[in-house]
Amino acid sequence: MTTSSRLTEERPRLSLVFPVFDEAPNVDRVIESACKIGEKLVPAFEVVVVDDGSRDGSAQLINRWSDRDPRVRAVRHASNIGYGAALRSGLTAARGELIFFSDADLQFDLGELAELLAHCQGFDIVAGYRSPRRDPWPRVAIARTWAFIVRGIFGLRVRDIDCAFKLFHRRVIAELPLSSVGAFINTELLVRAQAAGFRIHQVPVTHRRRRYGRQTGARPRVVIRAALELMRLYRTLPSVRSSESRSARPGPFPG
Repeated sequence: MTTSSRLTEERPRLSLVFPVFDEAPNVDRVIESACKIGEKLVPAFEVVVVDDGSRDGSAQLINRWSDRDPRVRAVRHASNIGYGAALRSGLTAARGELIFFSDADLQFDLGELAELLAHCQGFDIVAGYRSPRRDPWPRVAIARTWAFIVRGIFGLRVRDIDCAFKLFHRRVIAELPLSSVGAFINTELLVRAQAAGFRIHQVPVTHRRRRYGRQTGARPRVVIRAALELMRLYRTLPSVRSSESRSARPGPFPG
């Protein structure tokens, strides 16, 4: 993994992290949007973009941004490792006191980050949930089945586990030993956070259909990898099996 950046002397208040794999049609738009939103929300911010071994020119576009804007930092994987690995690299590289992440596929309105920030004083994690969710029905059905399984095993009362629109205090990332390589990273993050007693709040966010590129979250190999990582976490966290979290205080759980 390599990182390129021109760091500012001031530690950023907010880091915006975006994992990228073959998102060339979206890269310029998402970075430009992130910079505009950052300027409106906080005095100092950074945008951390992780290229997970893209083959379509995404890395070159990201590097072009980081070369001309010191607020944009590029992290590069030499080969494609997985969504979870890319997100972990971005979270590790992030320097902000508050760390936000989303996907680079333009399915979310980054302007709604302001709503998450409005709740960050009272909670450790502010998690968005898609309302309504604009994915095709087979993907929604898989997500609901997954949520049912995760809630049954770990007692995790989060409406939209895999929604890539989450904000954390730095201490959350610093304390959680994340290890997932694939799409299971969202589940692992929330399950470990609940087990550690971190407070979770949920807010609705706008969701749009992907305009460019392909969704990969419902591919069989992605689902199988997530299932294997779930079983691994189940074995390593016996204390949270089938619990409703003894110490965490999740935010409202919309029905």
